Amino acid sequence: MKTPELTWIKSSYSTNDGPECVEVATAPTTVHVRDSKQLPTGGPHLGFTPAAWADFVTYASQN
Repeated sequence: MKTPELTWIKSSYSTNDGPECVEVATAPTTVHVRDSKQLPTGGPHLGFTPAAWADFVTYASQN
């Protein structure tokens, strides 16, 4: 079974000449997160359930 390629999205706050950021790619059952400094090789990434990612984003935005 072939895995479809992920479409990675980076924050608009992350620029080519500024501080690096994380990138996020969504799939039906997983939210993938990676360090944008790992490009162009892609490097490792973490996978979270959509519910766990939503909980993290909510927590991070409140703290």
